[in-house]
Amino acid sequence: MYLVKSNIALRILYPGRYWKINTSGKKILYLTFDDGPHPDITPFVLKELRRYNAKATFFCIGNNVQKYPDIYDRILAEAHTVGNHTFSHRNGWKTNADHYLEDIDEAYQIISSNLFRPPYGRMSFAQEKLFKQKYPEKQIIMWDVLSGDFDTDISWEKCLKNVTSKATAGSIIVFHDSEKAFERLRYALPRTLDHFAELGFTFRAL
Repeated sequence: MYLVKSNIALRILYPGRYWKINTSGKKILYLTFDDGPHPDITPFVLKELRRYNAKATFFCIGNNVQKYPDIYDRILAEAHTVGNHTFSHRNGWKTNADHYLEDIDEAYQIISSNLFRPPYGRMSFAQEKLFKQKYPEKQIIMWDVLSGDFDTDISWEKCLKNVTSKATAGSIIVFHDSEKAFERLRYALPRTLDHFAELGFTFRAL
């Protein structure tokens, strides 16, 4: 189970995390992509973004950065931003706090960023405290809208509707440049870009 739209209860429970950006009413959206880089899917994403002069943020898994450094470098060369998504996609709720921080540390050896997103959005209070003690300048980025592209039980159309019906100015939106998500991503991403571009929105990186 997951919430497509983050609610006020989550924002109150985790006040030290970023869920949405205040754009003062300006039509700006923040697309983010988790779990890459991937040798085939990430280039597809970059191509679609380029068609709309859109910038985005890629929360990269350290292990994938090691495997595909050229794709990681291409993300940066095309003026997108990157964030740490741990080295091995650890679930914080199932990982000892010290081991979780070690996994983040390992990713930071090869990912230069002030942004961090916990895989699955799962990071305990103890882990968050340790993270902020060690990295006081870094920001924990969550989301306002989940596309659900990772959910193999939903249709392509439902994935698209999750975004187009829920995103508003300042929304941080999550897609995934991963094999599991690609069937829904390749349908929903170009249509998301087209839908919001026609409404006058621009797409910026965090």
